[in-house]
Amino acid sequence: MSLYSISDAQLAFGHVALLDHADFSLEAGERVGLIGRNGAGKSSLLKIVAGLAAADDGLVTRQSELTTVYVPQEPEFDLDATVFDVVASGLTDARALLDEYDAVAHALADTPEGAKHDELLARMNALQSALDTRDAWNWRTRVATTLAQIGLDGDARTGALSGGMKKRVALARALVVQPDVLLLDEPTNHLDFEGIRWLEDLLVTLRSGLLFITHDRAFLDRVATRIVELDRGRLLSYPGNFSAYQTRKAQQLEVEKIEQEKFDKLLAQEEVWIRKGVEARRTRSVGRIARLVEMRNERAERRNVQGNVKLDVGQGEKSGKIVAELTDVTKRYGERTIVDRFTATVMRGDKIGFVGPNGAGKTTLLKLILGELRPDEGSVRTGTNIQAAYFDQMRAQLDLDKSLADTISPGSEWVEVNGVKKHVMSYLGDFLFAPERARSPVRSLSGGERNRLLLARLFARPANVLVLDEPTNDLDIPTLELLEELLADYDGTVLLVSHDRAFLDNVVTSVFAAEGGGKWREYVGGFSDWQIQRERSERIAEEAARQSAKETPKEEAPKESAAGRNAQRTVKLSFKEQRELEALPGRIAELEEEQKTIGAQLEDGSIFAKDAKEGARLSERHAAIEEELLVALERWEELEAKRK
Repeated sequence: MSLYSISDAQLAFGHVALLDHADFSLEAGERVGLIGRNGAGKSSLLKIVAGLAAADDGLVTRQSELTTVYVPQEPEFDLDATVFDVVASGLTDARALLDEYDAVAHALADTPEGAKHDELLARMNALQSALDTRDAWNWRTRVATTLAQIGLDGDARTGALSGGMKKRVALARALVVQPDVLLLDEPTNHLDFEGIRWLEDLLVTLRSGLLFITHDRAFLDRVATRIVELDRGRLLSYPGNFSAYQTRKAQQLEVEKIEQEKFDKLLAQEEVWIRKGVEARRTRSVGRIARLVEMRNERAERRNVQGNVKLDVGQGEKSGKIVAELTDVTKRYGERTIVDRFTATVMRGDKIGFVGPNGAGKTTLLKLILGELRPDEGSVRTGTNIQAAYFDQMRAQLDLDKSLADTISPGSEWVEVNGVKKHVMSYLGDFLFAPERARSPVRSLSGGERNRLLLARLFARPANVLVLDEPTNDLDIPTLELLEELLADYDGTVLLVSHDRAFLDNVVTSVFAAEGGGKWREYVGGFSDWQIQRERSERIAEEAARQSAKETPKEEAPKESAAGRNAQRTVKLSFKEQRELEALPGRIAELEEEQKTIGAQLEDGSIFAKDAKEGARLSERHAAIEEELLVALERWEELEAKRK
């Protein structure tokens, strides 16, 4: 039986039907990625499943005692509270039951036998049963365990945390509840690459049913076991990850196109027939006329595929061959070094991705390259005829009180892109803004729509250097793919900051990567190439260190005193310990192999659909292996230290 299902669901805002007789269900252990265009109604569906909103119509079925937790895009906390208190707030209901249990227990002790005593005893038994069911007795241990699992300091003040750490706190507050269904709206926002990888590893071993919204295609590929697309009011289900969805969706659209062309051809023939002259009227069939009326209605109700954004960037005059040349550039803020002796050359036509953890200094390095910041040491030579256009992730360039038309073309009704004049209404239409919205204020737009407007504003201005700071936030997948194509064909220079791994792979030709301590290094290729090269460099460095340690001359080792040798003899391993030490590497290897095998089964997700109990058993075993590995490694280190 499904954990949750809704059938024949209907939901509309004004004349737009977000859900049009749609069906959806979520099975135990499933990880469902919900995708669709901006404004299609994905967040509305998530809130309906969470019980925070209701559909206009439809039948909802959910398992009894089902626990559902919803994590919004921008979670709200008490910024003065500690992380422990914020995470513990997820157990508010359980703690309230515990407080009531204590109050009833005290009242029972002071109440003589009688009707009131029996009433209190019955309530106490009911509360005890509820507390057992929710495992509320040890709520402090649950909070502490969850904090340790996610790597959070319970004593830290929430207001002092970065955006990525706040996202971890929100997830911890949800996971401490141990929900049956976890609902996540854009969970990768504010997370850097390490944070996204950590979240992926966490979710693929989760036993809860999972429904999440994201536009991160690499994240969908790794986490999702099923893709559900909200398309023109309908919910379409595709088994497998995002790559499997893309193949099936392309086939489906081709079939739909052929069927609609056949239908339209038949309708046109019937329209010609109904309009024939007087001589043909006596031969008309009543049934044929009724079918024509039905076909007209069906054609009128058809919801065509939504048009796509038309992107075209205004090309400025060519810049000089060298855009920027950095030589031993260093930049500090106080005692912290953001860039340490970095040397690089940015040539015209380069497409460079800036990668690194949050706070590494990506934006600072960008400003140094463009000459907006002066280095503390070293030199920056900026090229000639640089026309830079900025995309700011904070959307600070948007005046919320201005209309869309004034934002694009202040004081004029025309926009000129690559020498071609366009009316501002037509230009906004290229970015899927209806004419009636052109006079609406920017504050009325959603996050994804504001990003689209910012792109429209950016591309309306001639530029030969595009500076894009997190342009993919809130953009739907079709718009992302079009933006990739545009940037790949763009003749100018692109400087790109993004945490979207697929976007980086498809756009950039080289990467400037933060390597800690202000050190930056240039890698050729995209995100995947950077990862491969970085891992290879780390392996080479480790191998060189091991080789160096082996080649250290024996005479350099400090000579032991007789007392030292005697002391060493006194801690010699026993026969049993020697055998244990010899067996430990093999045992560790076996555990790691078993964990890897189980991890692959859990990541696939099909095990939960086939056998939910087996899926739960494997999840528990996966966690138990982690504990066994820690114990084995600690014992191995202890015996090695003793032997030496």
